Amino acid sequence: MTPHELVAVLEKHERWLKNKSGGSRANLTMANMEGSNLSGVNLAQGKLSGANLSHCDLSNANLSTADLFAAHLTKADLSGCNLYRADLRGAHMRGAKLKRAILKEADLRGGALLYGGHGGKNGKGLDFVRSDLSGTDFDDASLNNANLSGADLTDVSMNGADCEGALLTGATLMRASMKSCNLARADLRGSNLSGVNLQGAVLRDANLTGAMLAGANLRNADLQGAKLEGADLAGADTTGANLARSADNFSVQIQQALHSHYTWINTNGTMGARADLTGADLSHIDLTGVNLSGANLKRANLSGAKMREALLIMCDISEAVLDGADFSGAILDGANLRGANMNGIRLDGAGVGWVDIKGPDGQPTGRLWAANLTGARLTGSSCVRTNLRGANLSDCDFSNANLTGAILSDANIRDAKFTGANLTGASLPPPPDPDDD
Repeated sequence: MTPHELVAVLEKHERWLKNKSGGSRANLTMANMEGSNLSGVNLAQGKLSGANLSHCDLSNANLSTADLFAAHLTKADLSGCNLYRADLRGAHMRGAKLKRAILKEADLRGGALLYGGHGGKNGKGLDFVRSDLSGTDFDDASLNNANLSGADLTDVSMNGADCEGALLTGATLMRASMKSCNLARADLRGSNLSGVNLQGAVLRDANLTGAMLAGANLRNADLQGAKLEGADLAGADTTGANLARSADNFSVQIQQALHSHYTWINTNGTMGARADLTGADLSHIDLTGVNLSGANLKRANLSGAKMREALLIMCDISEAVLDGADFSGAILDGANLRGANMNGIRLDGAGVGWVDIKGPDGQPTGRLWAANLTGARLTGSSCVRTNLRGANLSDCDFSNANLTGAILSDANIRDAKFTGANLTGASLPPPPDPDDD
């Protein structure tokens, strides 16, 4: 298409938009306009399906409600472009610039193309084309309620973008940069967010069911109310994140085990059953104030869990993963934490000491059962005013831990490591006798 032909199309389209005589809707279907300067043009409602707009300057253009089905926009400059409700299904936008662009309610899903051939009915068939948005710059763009289901968004930049209510089910967002991105109420079910930078992002009430978040940066992210059932958070950095998963976000089996345990506790064992959650993935679960005393949590993953003020008396939590969990004010007297990974755990004001064993008649027997933390790792943990009296802390690693005001009297600290630990005001037992077997 020559520049003169294009200008004529644009002039007639402008007249059509204003309902003036002599106007006609722009039909640039399959047109080749590669590299054209279309900055600021008004092609609202225009037909551009399959058009080649690669390397075009479309900055600040108006393409609202335009038909851009399967259009080629590779490395096009769409900065500040209005693409409100545009049909971008199956579009090729690899490396395009969409800074500050308006994509509210735009459709960026994959699309099906009808093609001629030897197979299928009437010699025709359908070819499904996936939207290729990899490497695209969406910084500060508006994508409210946009549909990007199944789109390839690998390595995109969406820093500061507004994606509230966007549909991103099954989308590939590997290694994307989405710092401070607003994804409130976004649907990210089954999406691949491996290695994504979501630092400071808002994911309130977002649906992340079955999403892959391995190695993602979720520092200071807001995940309040987010659905995370089946989400893979392996290796994710959740430092400072407002991440809490209610029991409703977990499998039916886990929910049933917790409910049965509550009944068992409240009926003194006459009904329900002790919870057996051996090896269960309970990462980031919120069980604040819950009574799980006597439960089996051996080898369970409780990393990042919210367990403030919880009762975990005589629990088996041996070899469990508790890194980054918050057990402030919790009672773990008599619990078995042997070999547990408790690096970065918060135990401020918690009780992890001994408990008086009671007989069948419910009366104290005078026999004390101490918490067992043999070989547990508590590097960088916060144990301010934690009561560890009488606990077995042999071979524990408290390197760089904060034990200010902690009570360790009568505890077994043989071979325990306190390198770099803050022991200000802590009450310690006398050093073990090296000759004492």
